[in-house]
Amino acid sequence: MVNIGIFCGSSSGRNLIYRETAIRVGQTLAEKGIGIIYGGGKVGLMGAVADAALKRGGRVIGVIPSSLFEHEIAHAGLTYLHVVTNMHERKMKIAAMSDAFITMPGGSGTLEEICEQWTWAQLGLHKKPCAFLNINGFYHPLKNMIHHMVKEGFLRKIYEDMLLFSEDLEEITQYFFNYEVPATKWLD
Repeated sequence: MVNIGIFCGSSSGRNLIYRETAIRVGQTLAEKGIGIIYGGGKVGLMGAVADAALKRGGRVIGVIPSSLFEHEIAHAGLTYLHVVTNMHERKMKIAAMSDAFITMPGGSGTLEEICEQWTWAQLGLHKKPCAFLNINGFYHPLKNMIHHMVKEGFLRKIYEDMLLFSEDLEEITQYFFNYEVPATKWLD
């Protein structure tokens, strides 16, 4: 594993545990020699992950749309910062550069980013694992919704099972190293 794409909030949330965990994630990935690919911001959980990794000598690559760059929320101290045209290009570049994806708490943009990667994995557009760092049970409602999709016949169980929800970063990285790609939707 060389690079992990991280999707997380541009806010730190109300509970300090989110920011504290983001700092631990940045530190831990840097110490393991795992690069971070993320949205390029200096704010919220995004900034906390990046700052912590950089302080430990980690490699942090940001991908930010020019509109956000112009609003001066870009992190100035990254290993490298790609400035792209729009959000679609941002997601494509993060996807291309990442070997796996971790989602931490965030808002609609965070959810949209990981859902796209999960969908692409189901369709065989990539073979990269996706996981939710389920800090403070943040993603319990989503996990329940995904299970409901299976129960109601809108999602196959193998695609529910391809997602890991865990509060343990070590469990997530081990899952990534042992990941087995499920059958591709429509081709099996």
